[in-house]
Amino acid sequence: MEFKGIYTPAITPCHDDMSIDRDGFAQVLDHLIEEGVDGIIIAGTTGEYYAHSMEERIDMLKFGTAHINGRVPVIGGTGALRTEDSIQLAGEAKAAGCDAILIATPPYSLPTGRENALHALAVERSVNMPVMLYNYPGRMGSMMDEEFLDRVGQSSNFKAIKESSGDINRVHLLARRYPHIALSCGMDDQALEFFAWGAQSWVCAASNFAMGAHKALYQACVIEGDFTKGRRIMTAMLPLMTVLEQGGKFLQCIKHGMALRGLPSGPPRLPLKPLNKDEKRDLAQVIATMNTVIKRIEEESAS
Repeated sequence: MEFKGIYTPAITPCHDDMSIDRDGFAQVLDHLIEEGVDGIIIAGTTGEYYAHSMEERIDMLKFGTAHINGRVPVIGGTGALRTEDSIQLAGEAKAAGCDAILIATPPYSLPTGRENALHALAVERSVNMPVMLYNYPGRMGSMMDEEFLDRVGQSSNFKAIKESSGDINRVHLLARRYPHIALSCGMDDQALEFFAWGAQSWVCAASNFAMGAHKALYQACVIEGDFTKGRRIMTAMLPLMTVLEQGGKFLQCIKHGMALRGLPSGPPRLPLKPLNKDEKRDLAQVIATMNTVIKRIEEESAS
């Protein structure tokens, strides 16, 4: 499996009582496919896996993969505190028919590079299927360092890495020293730099509600190689990325962005709380402005 294009970590809609909205989840998946997504991640961080029970996670893997029914590739999330739980989730993802799995660093325990690699290898060997790694030290506490990369890189199943450290030197390191592990953009405000260094895929939460903007940037940079146009599109997208990251309310913004599109979202699972009215207004304004500017850029480019 090659990771190319836009991969959306799908949200998990909830009812007001915090139960999972299965029908809403099906609508979200259909919406992403209709918008032209290249692959969908189920039970990723944006899907709020950390706030779901193991039973809920397994159910959503099965339900989501069956509903997608081969229309686009599906990546099943395996993130967990315990290696044993990640192995179980990987097995469930394979049994459900996922095309690949997502392996992250176990949070809180702060494993060394060697320990983290042994974790990832144990999960991968339990299912023998394609893997996208997820390096997010800001959430997980540990970096997928060079010792980690050297160890896992010996298995051909480790196909790609979603790099979300925010350290641009990591992009350079991965592109130059580990080209056999495909570089995937996991830091949205650095997407232009990732593409300049050869990234062929982008795992972006805001593509849940703003697929057009993300596709436009990917098309300009990766398909057309037009980084002048890409910089203009990126400039239009940066205010949205600022709003998403400010105040620690990333997930709440993603869910409200879906609501603005008339799509199922519901509240975030506790302990998170929805946006207030001022935050909702600010988000709506930057989305509207971004869409207007990018539409103008694309019209000018086509003329």
